[in-house]
Amino acid sequence: MPNNKRLSAAVVGATGIAGQQFILALDNHPWFEMRYLAASERSAGKSYIDALTDEKTKTLRWYCNEPIPENMKKMKVLQAEKLPVDDLDIVFTALESDAAKVLEPMYAQKKPVISTASAFRYEEDVPIFIPGVNMEQADIINVQKKKRGWKGFITPIPNCTTTGLAASLKPLQDTFGIDTVIMTSMQAISGAGRSPGVLALDITDNVIPYIHNEEDKVEKETKKILGQYLEGKIIPAAIKVSATCTRVGVLDGHTETVYVSMKKDADPDKVKKTFKNYGKDFLSMKLPSSPPEFFVVHDDPMRPQPRLDRDLYGGMAVVIGRVRKDPALPNGIKYVVLSHNTKIGAAKGAVNVAEWLYKKGYIS
Repeated sequence: MPNNKRLSAAVVGATGIAGQQFILALDNHPWFEMRYLAASERSAGKSYIDALTDEKTKTLRWYCNEPIPENMKKMKVLQAEKLPVDDLDIVFTALESDAAKVLEPMYAQKKPVISTASAFRYEEDVPIFIPGVNMEQADIINVQKKKRGWKGFITPIPNCTTTGLAASLKPLQDTFGIDTVIMTSMQAISGAGRSPGVLALDITDNVIPYIHNEEDKVEKETKKILGQYLEGKIIPAAIKVSATCTRVGVLDGHTETVYVSMKKDADPDKVKKTFKNYGKDFLSMKLPSSPPEFFVVHDDPMRPQPRLDRDLYGGMAVVIGRVRKDPALPNGIKYVVLSHNTKIGAAKGAVNVAEWLYKKGYIS
């Protein structure tokens, strides 16, 4: 444990799907101790389990496969606007974008905020972190604090669809250089929460060919994540990214087919070796939420599959398969990548980012 100190933490938006994933990711965490849960005024004042229970039907609105941690059930839920930030070391937020725009700066005036929201992803002084991928951009945190006059800061993670794509592109960019990326996603139902468009009659025997704003997010975020931190700014990577995002009848796990035109030619064996050798410095830190290997690379052409591979290493693996030459693109390589959208692509990935920032002294 860095500094031999457990940090006191809060989860804001604790009753929602992403908030529930934070509860699991932080339960009995060796470095972070849950101090407060916060949500909307509707839930404030209730115990956590009462806030999750529908008053009329008495049904429990808990959407994770794992049970609610016993030590969380009786915790009192606070109103998000009244969170006692001074009592905390770190705030994890799982808010909708509109609420995040208001609340996250309130918290960041005093404390670090690690967020799953999109509200600040595209601000010039805000990084979009994927653990082990672009942590060299972390010094922009100091720029953000100085520019905004905050004692804390805001660091969001990317859209869950961006996570697997950008992570898989990083070793290719570092080793071969990238010119063009074309990606088609087959996204899990859980990525849409409980919103319209994924009702049983919509998704059964069907593919939804459009997800609002998703493609724009993937294209922008990938360039920023793979960009270079230079003179206080993140310069987006000069690559062309084209995404088509679809929703399929899978519960968890986003699968993506990726086509990459690289600056240098490489055969599939060399590309697979590049994936397998990536991330050793990051993994050597042995952060509590990190997997034992960054990429799991399959030779079996029937892998990855969501049902078989999404929960590997607690949902923190990026799984790659079907690496092969693409004859339609210059120096072309194509592959399939799978990542767990509600684990590495959401709360657990955010906690992993916080672990790195704590170990490196950005959080104390």
